Amino acid sequence: MIDMLVRLYDLPDSTALYRSVADEGIELRRARAFECHTVKAFVAGQFSEKWVSEVEVAMARQPVCCHIATRDSAVIGFSCHDTTMRGYFGPTGVSEEARGLGVGKALLFKSLEALRELGFAYAVIGGVGPREFYEKACGAIEIPGSDPGIYTDLLP
Repeated sequence: MIDMLVRLYDLPDSTALYRSVADEGIELRRARAFECHTVKAFVAGQFSEKWVSEVEVAMARQPVCCHIATRDSAVIGFSCHDTTMRGYFGPTGVSEEARGLGVGKALLFKSLEALRELGFAYAVIGGVGPREFYEKACGAIEIPGSDPGIYTDLLP
């Protein structure tokens, strides 16, 4: 899977996106350290143990590098940055029942904007699955020669 590059200084305005997600009763915010067990349980139940490890790293950073989407006091999505490597976006995921509401894109922008606030001009989206999504959502472009990138000699 390829890596992609995003120009953080050229991100589109996210105001309307955040408003549309809020209109669905969904709150977007940075996770809080004392919620680590809840976010980890969501990720373990919906995605993978490897992603749980990355959530632990994101939750230990200051400021916390994990954003969550909640509805009715339950986690329905998450995004991390600065976990696998500094300046990297991911992992990220949205529960099946919340897909199609713009939550994934909104969480992407929360993390990308946070990276920009940390002083990064560019972000790397590592090991991209939905390439077309990232191209359309934030203008990401493929990094030539990036497959497999840093994702070699992976432990089980």
